[in-house]
Amino acid sequence: MSTVRAALVQSKWTGDKESMIAAHEGFARSAAEQGAKVVCFQELFYGPYFCQLQDAKFYEYAESVPGPTVDRFAALAKELGIVMILPVYEQEQPGLLYNTAAVVDADGTYLGKYRKHHIPHVNGFWEKFYFRPGNLGWPVFDTAVGRIGVYICYDRHFPEGWRALGLAGAEIVFNPSATSRGLSNYLWKLEQPASAVANEYYVGAINRVGIESEYGDDDFYGTSYFVDPEGKFVGEVASDTEPEIIVRDLDMDLLKVVRDRWAFYRDRRPDAYGPLVQP
Repeated sequence: MSTVRAALVQSKWTGDKESMIAAHEGFARSAAEQGAKVVCFQELFYGPYFCQLQDAKFYEYAESVPGPTVDRFAALAKELGIVMILPVYEQEQPGLLYNTAAVVDADGTYLGKYRKHHIPHVNGFWEKFYFRPGNLGWPVFDTAVGRIGVYICYDRHFPEGWRALGLAGAEIVFNPSATSRGLSNYLWKLEQPASAVANEYYVGAINRVGIESEYGDDDFYGTSYFVDPEGKFVGEVASDTEPEIIVRDLDMDLLKVVRDRWAFYRDRRPDAYGPLVQP
């Protein structure tokens, strides 16, 4: 299948939406200059992680998808010839809000969106105040670099969506996140490699960095990475304190090697799984 050069961006909050957007335009250009053909930003990339508080004033960060930010980056994707995954705050209509990732192809075409399914509501992560659960299933997008899926942050704790993406033919799944030091560190380098192995695809894991003290004391620890379908990190993980772009070459031929070795999809038993999906 060839090699895909892919990029992940982890960033600190710059203080306002416009400067975050401008910073990420710069990140996208840098990734493209390094030869990347696909790039994914962090969860709610153009804003702070405001879910540390419960305040309706933060609804102002929501916008339509596609809409002004997605359109702006779609034009940049076309200019650079790079696929983009854009995690944003979506307003479908007033009062109907989602944690969403838009996918734009390398020619600037808007391909669709994924809405986060699993919404946490615990100290420092009051997301049910801001988001409805996703209702668009687990789409896989045909892009210039192959078949891409998206899972968002808290979703990663639930195996069902990972498997749904694999069954739909995903080759690379991106998981943009905002996850805090002391809470999930022990899972960060465990769950996503395990999911890559179980579902036989690449995973790109992205986490923001820093403490956004205006909003709370969550300490986002970065360490973004790519992992292959054998559960091995592709190169080094990113810094745990600083913004960083990581660019890695993904050997897509490895997918066939692994899928020929293990017959996980052949040997699964959906006929026996009914009780697992009962409420």
